[in-house]
Amino acid sequence: MSPLVERPRTASTDQHWSMLLFESLSAGAMAIGAGLAAVLLAVSIYAVLIWPLASTDLPNVSAEQFDSWAHTVLWSVFAGGSLAGYWCFSGAAFRDRRKRTPNPPPRSARTRR
Repeated sequence: MSPLVERPRTASTDQHWSMLLFESLSAGAMAIGAGLAAVLLAVSIYAVLIWPLASTDLPNVSAEQFDSWAHTVLWSVFAGGSLAGYWCFSGAAFRDRRKRTPNPPPRSARTRR
């Protein structure tokens, strides 16, 4: 068949569930990466601009204080990213939820009384 001849498209665009799961979990991992990049940027700005001007080295602050909620935040970001990935990759984000109704004819085309 010539490449110039148009071929009919297949109507089915459904993905296998395992591929959809992989894409969704990958989106969750990318959300974790974006969050870590944002934290790294914030800490870098603090270390360069604010820390030299402050007179404290924060001796009473340790990472163990934040361990209880850090895991919750990380799992929440992963779950939220996975759900957003599922929403996008499944196609639900791009479906038109409104019922399509035909537009009424223009006012000038209607019969006048």
